[in-house]
Amino acid sequence: MALTTRLEFRQSQALVMTPQLMQAIKLLQLSNLDLMAYVEEELEKNPLLERVNDDESPPLLGEAVEAGSSFADGEGVKEWLGEDLATSRNTIEDDLGTRLDNVFPEDGGTAASSARADDATAAHAEWASVGSGGREDSDYNLEAFVSAERTLADHLAEQLSLSISDPVRRMIGQHLIDLVDEAGYLSGDLQVIADKLGCGLAEVEAVLATLQGFDPSGVCARNLTECLAIQLKECNRYDPAMEALLSRLDLLAKRDFATLRKLCGVGDEDLVDMVAEIKRLNPKPGLAFGSTTVQPIVPDVFVRAAPDGSFHVELNSDTLPKILLNQTYHARVWKNAANPTDKAYLAEKLQSATWLIRALDQRARTILKVSAEIVKQQDAFFLHGVQHLRPLNLKTIADAISMHESTVSRVTANKYMATARGMFELKYFFTSAIAAANGGEAHSAEAVRHRIKHLIDAETPNDILSDDTIVDKLRDAGIDIARRTVAKYREGMRIASSVQRRREKQSASIGR
Repeated sequence: MALTTRLEFRQSQALVMTPQLMQAIKLLQLSNLDLMAYVEEELEKNPLLERVNDDESPPLLGEAVEAGSSFADGEGVKEWLGEDLATSRNTIEDDLGTRLDNVFPEDGGTAASSARADDATAAHAEWASVGSGGREDSDYNLEAFVSAERTLADHLAEQLSLSISDPVRRMIGQHLIDLVDEAGYLSGDLQVIADKLGCGLAEVEAVLATLQGFDPSGVCARNLTECLAIQLKECNRYDPAMEALLSRLDLLAKRDFATLRKLCGVGDEDLVDMVAEIKRLNPKPGLAFGSTTVQPIVPDVFVRAAPDGSFHVELNSDTLPKILLNQTYHARVWKNAANPTDKAYLAEKLQSATWLIRALDQRARTILKVSAEIVKQQDAFFLHGVQHLRPLNLKTIADAISMHESTVSRVTANKYMATARGMFELKYFFTSAIAAANGGEAHSAEAVRHRIKHLIDAETPNDILSDDTIVDKLRDAGIDIARRTVAKYREGMRIASSVQRRREKQSASIGR
């Protein structure tokens, strides 16, 4: 067979992942916080994009396109013709003077107003010089007046300098403080620390004993038992019975009070008092310093009940980035572009900005479409509660709105819906199906979890439900479920076994 070279035409279909398509896919799965960070980064890189505040109207730099508006036939394009620079400056100064007159009305004529203005200017200059460290030419910095957050390490280092004067022991103490985590516990082996510092183990233990007397009580402990023991010693409540109780915290976690009574040699009333005293202690004393800022969840979608019994779904406008494409600025710079490199740069930024705004618009529309279909599929949940949550998968939503399952999966990731029944992640509404015992409609796994929790919450100390009993009750209610599934759901909800629940409820009744 001879090898020859020839030309052929072939027609085929293939998915090409262009940079614009990759950007749109990336934006779909971002949360609102990650999206804001991404948009801020694009604003820094692209001079044709500008941020729009809620109180801005109209934009100051001319023709612009707002994210979320339609691009068809030029819709969403706003044009603003600016005045001459000097005229604009005079207008701004006149408007500013009018506002100042509204705040500070004139009481004594022009001379009095001039005097007040001179005094205010002098006072502001003096205040600015003091606030900026005495330098009259520096700008006023409000952040200079914000106090730094006090960390646990700073708090311990301050006490170390007052408690230990020996330089060697102070160095050992500072090294130990650096090994304390945010909860207040010391990590690391003391022998390894001693070898690293080139000192004796006894000296490291002596410094550690000093650190364990610092505030907050229980800090620099190596484990939970030692942390609780330090706090009990400070309040003079560390006796042999309490020491025996702390040595078997595993039995306390299991609520095995019968074994603990024998181990500690105390009665029921004394044991209840000891357990109550341990509960009042702080297992993580270091968390009082340098706490991590908790970012609250902001919903992407609001669901409200309509007067006709349906539900109204709308996007949260606060989570949608408000950016503009300034085409007038692009036209002005394009005229002054001196070489092809500058024009190529401007063309690239124009295309990038246009694609970003279109991708943001498409993202908002897709989230709204998916959320509306979820509400339509789970209307019984919004009307009657979690017990009526239906089984739902991605394919059902994708087929209903003519999208791919991967697109629906990306949309539901890290997105939250605010409803009258609380705030839920969009993925919460997608649950597996559990067959019905009588061959009827399948039940949602989340609804079954709710039933299991409701049965356990209704228990009494004398009637604790085992997993087998829960299975029987669920089957009587028409839910065909296995015992191992009940155990898996119970453990997923962090509910103890029937033996531990019986001990816990009996101890609670004894305490009362």
